[in-house]
Amino acid sequence: MRANLTRDHLLGGRVVLFQPRRGYRVAIDPVLLAACVPAGGGDRVLDVGAGTGAAALCLARRVQRCRVAAFELQPRLAALARKSIAANALEGRIEVVEGDLSRPPPALGRGAFDHVMANPPHRVAGKGPAARDSGKAAALVEGESRLDHWLDFCFRMARSGGTITVLHRADRLAELMSYSRMSGAVVFPLWSKAGEDAKRVIVQWLKGRARGSLRLAAGMVLHETNGAYTASAERVLREGLALEL
Repeated sequence: MRANLTRDHLLGGRVVLFQPRRGYRVAIDPVLLAACVPAGGGDRVLDVGAGTGAAALCLARRVQRCRVAAFELQPRLAALARKSIAANALEGRIEVVEGDLSRPPPALGRGAFDHVMANPPHRVAGKGPAARDSGKAAALVEGESRLDHWLDFCFRMARSGGTITVLHRADRLAELMSYSRMSGAVVFPLWSKAGEDAKRVIVQWLKGRARGSLRLAAGMVLHETNGAYTASAERVLREGLALEL
């Protein structure tokens, strides 16, 4: 194993993940995102901004026979995703597609996916501290494609009746909810600890559901007061169970 890479594990060891030793590294967000996608066997799923492939790998491991297109802008991360896919023997079910969502390659057909998932960059350019690593900056800070561009793309890629699932910062919920004009939504807050404000939310749209409809789910508390994961979080993060919205 090269010195600038680490070989890590997700879902209690069920998934092998190669990632850079320095720069952007996977936390729990992609694992939670993948757990929310209501895919079934045979469904086609698009992971937008797949990075090193964490969400795609977790979904493919949980849902047998689903197929995932992992769409990534950065060639270095795309190469690591392919390495991880091979290490998990999932080459036949996950395909890495390189490209920019503002100029998507022909391989990604409009309305071709049963489900689309994304964890877009959370920060607006020019706000907050700058990341020293360029790969980390691209993962965390919006570039040419802003949040509305990401959402437009996700909605275009999903078929009618399909789902779009996005994990993002809670303080940008108003921007996310503007897309309820296109389809109804479920909002699932992620509480860091009981009694604290939610810092993350998962929003899921059903394309074609009655416009403007909204359901605020109970959400999930991630940590106990001592910092350990709650039992409900452990079932998702370690045991690989689905998170039903």
